[in-house]
Amino acid sequence: MEAALKQAQKAALKGEVPVGCVIVKDNEIIARGYNLRETSKHVFMHAEMIAMDKACKKLGSWRLDECTIYVTLEPCAMCAGTMIQSRVKRLVYGAKEPKSGVHQSLTNLFGVPFNHEVIVESGLLEEKSSQLLKSFFKELRGQKDLK
Repeated sequence: MEAALKQAQKAALKGEVPVGCVIVKDNEIIARGYNLRETSKHVFMHAEMIAMDKACKKLGSWRLDECTIYVTLEPCAMCAGTMIQSRVKRLVYGAKEPKSGVHQSLTNLFGVPFNHEVIVESGLLEEKSSQLLKSFFKELRGQKDLK
């Protein structure tokens, strides 16, 4: 999760919402990603989507069935659905996302009986993940107040 936090910090430096993600297979990081929606002007550019795309390319397969995803924020419906479709083995995330999180916050998409079940763990380095987001949005609000 520390590696995912480093990715989130990269996003913050670019003015992106600081969410970072790493994908691990056989105890090795095989892919990294951080939010790039604002920079790319593309809806798919969430940290998880970027990392999953890289992992699929690295593995030469759309199946990520032996992979664990570490992400600093509870996934949205798009990212969670992609995890389910790609057969991710395990998801570990830090902070809850009250506005769009689909594991604990709004609903539990991972609890729906799809053809694949992702093992989900929440709260790993939750305080660090949450603090990074709070600091980012506090600074963003401060910049808007100056205008």
